[in-house]
Amino acid sequence: MANPELSMNPQMEQIHGEIRDILRALANGFQKLDKIKDSTRQSKQLEELAGKMRECKRLVKEFDREIKDEESRNPPEITKQLNDEKQSMIKELNSYVALRKTYMSTYGNKRVELFDMGGASDPTAEENVLVASEMSNQQLIDAGTKSMDETDQAIERSKQVVHKTLEVGTQTATTLKGQTEQMGRVVNELDTINFSIKKASQLVKEIGRQVATDKCIMLFLFLIVCGVIAIIVVKIVNPNNKDIMDIPGLAPPAPTTRRLLHVKPTEFFE
Repeated sequence: MANPELSMNPQMEQIHGEIRDILRALANGFQKLDKIKDSTRQSKQLEELAGKMRECKRLVKEFDREIKDEESRNPPEITKQLNDEKQSMIKELNSYVALRKTYMSTYGNKRVELFDMGGASDPTAEENVLVASEMSNQQLIDAGTKSMDETDQAIERSKQVVHKTLEVGTQTATTLKGQTEQMGRVVNELDTINFSIKKASQLVKEIGRQVATDKCIMLFLFLIVCGVIAIIVVKIVNPNNKDIMDIPGLAPPAPTTRRLLHVKPTEFFE
């Protein structure tokens, strides 16, 4: 919170008021962010908060320049109070920066573009410029050690991810190879089945033609037998019908005349 006992010139009071307004807006913005479920709206809210942080950073730099400009005209106690107030605002701003990084990491966005002003400098390094001058050597060493530890942990996590990725890739390649071989066997079996179906179709057609031929032959034989039976019946019923030719082997027997021997009585006694 702002200290009402601070002695500031009008320009410094205006800058200080704008910084406090932005910090309050950031607090409200992050509270609203917890209630947003849609990822698109969350990203948009984070971008808006990032813009407020950039503006707050610019105002803190201006506030720092005003402190240095007024340092020669202010008592050391006032200058110390102003620096403490600046340090408090920087600490609060850095807490929101860390909070935004947490949200960005949670949403899968590992690129932190908080203080990207179009230059090639690291945003994290820029935001630490304000507090580096106020830190002791031991604090700087601790901060550097902590940063190195975090970097080592990030490298180890990256190695684990790469190792897992290689394992997954190897398993995927093995699975794909097995599936490819299986598909090749399936294709060969389908070709064999297709060939068998074609051969069976040809065989069925040949059997059909043979059956049709046998039926025709049987029909002709049946007609011949019927004809022969009809002729035999007619011959038996009317054997004297000369219009019907005799069937070889079935012709009626030729009529025979019996001749009685006649002996004259006078011939015996001669």
